[in-house]
Amino acid sequence: MELAAGFAPTSRDDWRALAAEVLRKSGAETSAPEEALSRTTYDGLTIAPLYDADDLPGDPGSPGAAPHVRGARVTGGWDVRQRHAVADPEAVLTDLENGVTSLWLVVGDGAIPVSALGRVLENVYLDLAPVVLEAGEQTPEAAEALLALAAERGVEPSGNLGASAAYGTGGAELALRCAERHPGLRAVTVDATPYHDAGGSDAEELACSIAAGVAELRALTEAGLSAGQALGQLEFRYAATADQFATIAKLRAARRLWARVAEVCGAPGAGGQRQHAVTSSAMMTARDPWVNMLRTTLACFGAGVGGAAAVTVQPFDACLGLPDDFSRRIARNTQSLLLEESGLGRVIDPAGGSWYVERRTADLASAAWAFFQEIEAAGGILAAGPLIAARIAATRERRDADIAHRRFPITGVSEFPDPAEKPLRRAPGRTDERAEPPRIRYAEPYERLRDLADAQPERPKVFLATIGPLAAHSARATFAANLFQSGGLAVETAGPGTDPGRIAAAFAAGGTTVACLCSTDQLYEQHAASVAAALREAGAKKVWLAGKGRYEGIDANLYAGCDVPAVLRETFDDLEVTR
Repeated sequence: MELAAGFAPTSRDDWRALAAEVLRKSGAETSAPEEALSRTTYDGLTIAPLYDADDLPGDPGSPGAAPHVRGARVTGGWDVRQRHAVADPEAVLTDLENGVTSLWLVVGDGAIPVSALGRVLENVYLDLAPVVLEAGEQTPEAAEALLALAAERGVEPSGNLGASAAYGTGGAELALRCAERHPGLRAVTVDATPYHDAGGSDAEELACSIAAGVAELRALTEAGLSAGQALGQLEFRYAATADQFATIAKLRAARRLWARVAEVCGAPGAGGQRQHAVTSSAMMTARDPWVNMLRTTLACFGAGVGGAAAVTVQPFDACLGLPDDFSRRIARNTQSLLLEESGLGRVIDPAGGSWYVERRTADLASAAWAFFQEIEAAGGILAAGPLIAARIAATRERRDADIAHRRFPITGVSEFPDPAEKPLRRAPGRTDERAEPPRIRYAEPYERLRDLADAQPERPKVFLATIGPLAAHSARATFAANLFQSGGLAVETAGPGTDPGRIAAAFAAGGTTVACLCSTDQLYEQHAASVAAALREAGAKKVWLAGKGRYEGIDANLYAGCDVPAVLRETFDDLEVTR
């Protein structure tokens, strides 16, 4: 069947002509619409507005076969893995009885004691529910406890012991045991999420993961495992974000990269990378945390479509402390909905063949491989710390600038904040102040200002001096209110009208010293100077104007693309709020 039958043939040049005309009508004259409509990722990759068959990078292969771009397995679906950092057997069983298929247990100081593993797993069928450990320096003890528990019950355990051979947490010895005695159990986790959580880009996360994986392979083969056995002992953990296409491409690119490593190691048949995708911690917000449910749904979708073998959806309140029963239920039901109701698990690599996805996958893999080679040239992952830290810091700085100028919007925080929100409280959870590299959350610059506003005896306020009828001032008043509220500031408006005396009287009654004029450029020409003068007489210390026009009596401007946290900090200072 010809899907294009009955339609006139078109070419990329036809599209260019139509796009250029639309841009011209919007005031953007260009002979290169693709360039005008393209954007660049933090890895320097160009995301074009249009893709066609000419953009395909080549044959991505078949699911289950090298280079594994289309999947390391020939089956759909994924393992629903939930994380637990508290010794709560009831919560563990509730998860397993309601859709969760494997457990990720955080063991050690401030989490589940090694001695409590038996109690936490008391009624868990270890031959049915894989267990993944995250125990840091206590990995050998935690692994021994889990293996002893399985032996006591006479079952064969599965999952991952979470060790490292390269970083000296018993990975080599445990991998030898797993390879010899426990074919369903892996010993080593290569966790790339710390690089993401430090602010790294997708290519940087991938490059660091491949470099770390290679370091593990070297340590495991030096300990006596063959290349094929060593490859079979590793599982990789990646962050999944609300940018679904970025997540899909990242997971597909990771498999391509690892297949190349396996090929170079002489074990191409063992190059199918096992992936565990975890919804991003960096993207989560403490303010309006309910929006995190939407973020994690998108991230889970991207992880599933991208071919992850296991997926963890973090509860929406995870960054606030210990998740409660409701948030854990929503987290696991998110996966159940996507797997069962949406049917994502019934299709292998549904994005495969997409000109856009295939191109983005190949470009991302190339960028990651280039940085991986830099890391190797610097001595490998264990020696390249300064190089990696500098690269991630540069990426974080660019993203911070985008967040500050709202080119990287954060719903409920930098955009559309809820001024009446009551902060959600949770019991404190485990924190690691020594985490390297240091972890961040994208929303923190705004949330710190919200916290500052909340801590005042009376919420700091900005007066919006609206000029003209509602239809004239509404757009810029909404923009200004959104901006100030993103820092926790209250806003009060003058209402419709143009009389400077009436506006100044409303300002004086509002109990603030900062005002912002909001109207159209035409009305600004007529009234901005007189309204600003009246506000000064009424006690205004700072007068902003929503827009880029310059008028007598105006101190500074608010506009799309301005540095919002800088505006907010300046406003706090003008209101004499100690920061």
